[in-house]
Amino acid sequence: MKNIIMEEIHALKEQLCEISDYILSNPELGNQEFKAVEKLTSFLKSKGFSVETNLIGKPTAFKAVYESKKPGPSVAFLCEYDALPEIGHGCGHNMIGTMSCGAAAGLSKVLDETGGRIVVLGTPAEETDGAKVEMAKKGIFEGIDAAMILHPEDKTYESGDSLAMDALQFDFKGKTSHAASSPHEGINALDAVILTFNGINALRQHVTPDVRIHGIVKEGGKAANIVPDRAVAQFYIRAGKKDYLREVTEKVKNIARGAALMTGASLEINNYEISYDDMNTNMNMSKAFNENLKLAGVKEINARRSSYGSLDMGNVSHVVPAIHPYISISDTSLVGHTAEFRDATRTEKAHDSLVKGACALALTGYDIITDKELLERIKEEFAKTAR
Repeated sequence: MKNIIMEEIHALKEQLCEISDYILSNPELGNQEFKAVEKLTSFLKSKGFSVETNLIGKPTAFKAVYESKKPGPSVAFLCEYDALPEIGHGCGHNMIGTMSCGAAAGLSKVLDETGGRIVVLGTPAEETDGAKVEMAKKGIFEGIDAAMILHPEDKTYESGDSLAMDALQFDFKGKTSHAASSPHEGINALDAVILTFNGINALRQHVTPDVRIHGIVKEGGKAANIVPDRAVAQFYIRAGKKDYLREVTEKVKNIARGAALMTGASLEINNYEISYDDMNTNMNMSKAFNENLKLAGVKEINARRSSYGSLDMGNVSHVVPAIHPYISISDTSLVGHTAEFRDATRTEKAHDSLVKGACALALTGYDIITDKELLERIKEEFAKTAR
């Protein structure tokens, strides 16, 4: 059965590489990925999948399903396809969506015999307001037994961690006046922003090493001789676990509230992007994937690494067993979100990795559907680790 799956994916190599390169050449920002969605869903329809678009009210979110003729577990392969401003696909999302669709097509070849169901979810805007968060909230993963996604990288890594993240905006309102002749008549909103930054810098000594807090002054006044009546700061706050993130986020909010009190400014706090949970890798599923990655031809798999980035896959991993491993597309070091990373996704090595990655995903899906003991271990682990 596994040979049939791999043979099918290898036979699709030229088509899959064309899809990945097409998405690479037509980069689209989050929630605007219409060309990518059309390309991916057309491929899935041609392989017998039924497709639902405009999922959770997002025009570029989709759900594709292949139902077998027998009952059995459901596995989900997740697609990303949004690009970065100016750089384009500097994070390799052109490959991510293509690998998942290739995996689904390969696994579908044996599904009528094994039973079960394949779900492919198109999840737009991972780089900003990741759709997986809303999908997790709105029950899209109900009835799914396991979810997988595979990310390109310079090296191959086991599925690991990611940081939970809140994106906070502090909007301070003060009062204008002449900064030289009547400063006492004004309330300086920019001072409140500066005090917030200073307070956060003081906080850094008293949080655990996994915490990351980084921000910008988005608005700080119009002219040096006018007391700024409005100033805006934006921060990302990250921590290894979402429970601790809540504590740190509340401390940061209190710093901003204190800055408002010290200056006399008023304060509005809001989330300018969706919050992400930490990644809860299912180790039993990860081990199965690693074995299948070797079977697909990947010889070196590096141990899971601690990541200081954040993923909307983290939210998925707390509602269904999930993995988010990485596959090498280069023999040299690469940095994500760069033109060099983007260009590496079009190379011969990247195309080979695309096929190997799709095979590993599909074979892991096959194991989950056919190995009852593996699925039971996956579910038992999830019950203990998800929050």
